[in-house]
Amino acid sequence: MALIVHKYGGTSMGSPERIRNVAKRVAKWARAGHQMVVVPSAMSGETNRLLALAKELAPERATQAYHRELDMLAATGEQASSALLAIALQAEGMESVSYAGWQVPIRTDSSYTKARIESIDDQRVRGDLAAGKVVIVTGFQGIDEHGHITTLGRGGSDTSAVAVAAAMKADECLIYTDVDGVYTTDPRVAPAARRLTTVSFEEMLEMASLGSKVLQIRSVEFAGKYKVPMRVLSSFTPWDIDINEEAKSGTLITFEEDEKMEQAVVSGIAFNRDEAKISVLGVPDTPGIAYRILGPVADANIEVDVIIQNLSKDGKTDFSFTVHRNDYARAIELLKEKVLPALGAQDVVGDAKICKVSIVGIGMRSHVGVASTMFRVLSEEGINIQMISTSEIKTSVVIDEKYLELAVRALHTAFDLDKPAE
Repeated sequence: MALIVHKYGGTSMGSPERIRNVAKRVAKWARAGHQMVVVPSAMSGETNRLLALAKELAPERATQAYHRELDMLAATGEQASSALLAIALQAEGMESVSYAGWQVPIRTDSSYTKARIESIDDQRVRGDLAAGKVVIVTGFQGIDEHGHITTLGRGGSDTSAVAVAAAMKADECLIYTDVDGVYTTDPRVAPAARRLTTVSFEEMLEMASLGSKVLQIRSVEFAGKYKVPMRVLSSFTPWDIDINEEAKSGTLITFEEDEKMEQAVVSGIAFNRDEAKISVLGVPDTPGIAYRILGPVADANIEVDVIIQNLSKDGKTDFSFTVHRNDYARAIELLKEKVLPALGAQDVVGDAKICKVSIVGIGMRSHVGVASTMFRVLSEEGINIQMISTSEIKTSVVIDEKYLELAVRALHTAFDLDKPAE
């Protein structure tokens, strides 16, 4: 008997009929002798609907009290879908029970709307599993040390599922989505994109951080830290598919690099439209300048991605970085109010119409000239590169948003990702 964690996304839980199909699938696994823990997202569109209601009543405020109430509100979406799934399982003749994150409990810090998991007490869940029940745990949420409900940020149900799997030392965590695995890139942008049967943890971590929407980056971080076996597969396959066939479908996130994997120089093309570039112009080129600019940004809980500091001229330099587009206006305002006067800089300017395109592959470690090939391909397509960021297994460029699809398709072809896997 194995302990299996299933996670179902919002589209998988999007209607009563889809919830019934999820219940039938989970019941199939339970009847096969597995102990089952299920982590569902809210029904598709529900979280957006709830947050829109809050925005209608009052514009967003950058206060802890306001964000606490947003978490109270948003957490109800997962609570509803978890209860509905428990009811559907009971209708299938399966004993089941649903818990909100605070009932488990899943302990988090107090960073409302962006909380991080600190610990999970699995005693209650294990007791129910031992009694033969299917346990449903709300994704996306937990409770802080003061007893307040918190949420983990958008996509946090993936993180919840992997964290639960890690805490319970589950045999495998299956992430059911509306796609049948991880692809070389988004098929909607490059129709020739193909599904990967395996992808290394390192590659998946890079792809998630660079814009791939299949998995939330924190869930991949959890999987890597605690070596959680993880698979991405579709919830839209027939629920009564043979369980052995289903267990081998989709894409396996592996922690082993085999020789075949090393043959692929680039495994995938990731991209992110949700980026914005900010430049602080004419700042003193002195030690500590990066901290003086980015420190206040970090204190405002705004994440920074690509960073570039230009060559000094007459003791002055320009400092550029990217942030999530949702944080763009807030970051510009903060820099103009607090950082610009303190540094005596000339100006703060920005561009919210940029995107980031990245090539990812563990084979890049052992192959030279990969980045130069990327730059050549973009040059031949007349695409100007504004910023560059690299690591051992990825190269990212910031370009004008209007060139995103052209860049992805050209790079996908250039690195032979259009061809069937050998």
